[in-house]
Amino acid sequence: MIPREILKKIRQIEIRSLRLVNESLAGAYHSVFKGQGMNFDEVREYQPGDEVRTIDWNVTARMNHPFVKKFVEEREMTVMLVVDLSGSGLFGSGEQSKRELAAEIASVLAFSATRNNDKIGLILFTEGVEKYIPPRKGRRHVLRVIREILFYEPQRRGTDLTSTLQFLSRVVAHRAVVVILSDFLGQTIPTRADMAGHLRRRIVLSESLGQASATALRQANRKHDVVAVQIIDRFESELPGLGYLVLKDAESGEVVEINTGDARKRGIFKERQERAQSDLKKLFLSAGIDAIQLRTDQPYAAALGRFFDTRERRRLHG
Repeated sequence: MIPREILKKIRQIEIRSLRLVNESLAGAYHSVFKGQGMNFDEVREYQPGDEVRTIDWNVTARMNHPFVKKFVEEREMTVMLVVDLSGSGLFGSGEQSKRELAAEIASVLAFSATRNNDKIGLILFTEGVEKYIPPRKGRRHVLRVIREILFYEPQRRGTDLTSTLQFLSRVVAHRAVVVILSDFLGQTIPTRADMAGHLRRRIVLSESLGQASATALRQANRKHDVVAVQIIDRFESELPGLGYLVLKDAESGEVVEINTGDARKRGIFKERQERAQSDLKKLFLSAGIDAIQLRTDQPYAAALGRFFDTRERRRLHG
């Protein structure tokens, strides 16, 4: 039996997500995530401006008048949520951790998909795939997905996006919308010279995401429609000036003491993080992947809406 506090948490997320979907995002979702092709609908008489290639020559010959085939978009899709459950997801400097925000964003996307009669699947990963839930439809299935993201206890703490995307290619044969929710922070070799702890991990892209993961992202996007949702905390971009702190790396377990009151060190940290973010954006761009960054200390609804709008404009004019 599921504990009452867990049910309450899931219900709170469901209420917030459904409100957002009903008020603003359902139509945007329908516009930016297109079906897998066109299905034949009916035959109608030719009208000026119709494409010649849509003429149904068999019917035209029988009726002695031009008729064209009408097609409608095949709306049903599969949406795979690929969620990073590595140790860094437990971090949050405010009321919400990165993992909690990931669950809420996943909930919004899942309920939007449900309204469009799409299937939702889930892959939870750390250093490998921890759990796979095959795509299905319905509210009960969406609630299970939310519960797993929030409360599944991973067996490992590290991150391996490469093997996860390889697993995805094996279990999802047809083209799908793949939404990766992660901080996209990889593993670095621990050094005392770095800033320290959780906040100093995975700073340079070549050390963080890694060439193998970059290649896997490109390959996945050739087969599927991949969207990257990067979830970060404000203190992963800029160190707070709080004096000496003892920090523990959420994935490696290393404990380091640093002086966050040193303005020079904070400046170095901020500069390196900005460079890493710039490199990450270039990688997504080169792979043709749409990406959005969301922070645990900022409302996400407006940012998600702008992301959908930008994607739709590019689709219409691209």
